[in-house]
Amino acid sequence: MTKVLGVEFAPLNVPFRRRLETLAVFQWTLSFLFLGFGCLFITISLLFSRFYFIPLLYLVYYVWDRKTSARGGRRFQWIRNWPLWRYFHSFFPITLVKTADLDPNKNYIMCFHPHGVLSVSAFCHFATEGSGWSKTFPGLTPYLLVLAGHFQFPFYRDYFMAGGAIEATSESMRYVLTKMGKGHALGLVVGGALEALEAFPGRYNLKLKNKKGFIKMALTTGASLVPIFSFGETELFTQVDNPEGSRLRNLQNWLTRYSGFSPPLFHGRGMFNYTFGLMPYRRPVYTVVGAPIDVELIEKPSQEQINTLHQQYLMALTELFDKHKTEYGVPESQQLHFID
Repeated sequence: MTKVLGVEFAPLNVPFRRRLETLAVFQWTLSFLFLGFGCLFITISLLFSRFYFIPLLYLVYYVWDRKTSARGGRRFQWIRNWPLWRYFHSFFPITLVKTADLDPNKNYIMCFHPHGVLSVSAFCHFATEGSGWSKTFPGLTPYLLVLAGHFQFPFYRDYFMAGGAIEATSESMRYVLTKMGKGHALGLVVGGALEALEAFPGRYNLKLKNKKGFIKMALTTGASLVPIFSFGETELFTQVDNPEGSRLRNLQNWLTRYSGFSPPLFHGRGMFNYTFGLMPYRRPVYTVVGAPIDVELIEKPSQEQINTLHQQYLMALTELFDKHKTEYGVPESQQLHFID
């Protein structure tokens, strides 16, 4: 490899498979960050061209189809099985670690931690077959819960749903858990957009202290809770330091609160260099799926019942983290921190 002005460039004699892996991650990064706005721009542009009828027809379709993202989505298994996603998975690689069986005759809220900057491993497991979800948990249909704003972008919304993404709203979750039968696994990144601002290598701050909506959802639907910790997710990018109370953090919190999207200032590697770019670093990620916490259905749970299950969940997640942390490179002294 060659280093010029502090930038470490990739060598020319890289194996062809590694180039395919890099290309797969490069396209995902561009798609995740820019495809939505790109589709919106192209759609608006078409309105002022001789192809104006395309966005008009799509508008009619959207009005008819707008609730689909909150009604279980519209997945296409052949898209989830694209070879592209196997190269995407192998780039890091991202490994799905099973510690207990999940009964396909039940429904699950798969509680994913930590958010990381872009939730790379959550996408790999729940929106593709890159890590082999169907072989690891046969009979369970996975869904990736994402901000509803993703489904406001024309065409992009259809592409995102095709992999198994649906809205991260109570309406959407309740529909899948109560109206679509059994055998569904909702991949919920519990910390939400604000937790992305806590994504720093070596830090384990989870916005869980007062997050109880998913607990209430489990109680009112009878869905089992499954703690998941993805070791290595926060190592994939470098973020500009933004301590609480700083001007940057205050601005980020304000933007997240009013837009729904968190704006971390981050960088990873580039397509042809290892020093700077928007792609994640090539570092291994191990997503450990814990044992399910079975939940008794309670139509109107009390606050005490919600608090009790919340504490039970935090204990289970802490136990999962402590049991596996040294195996995946986290110091024995490192602890999880639950924050507001």
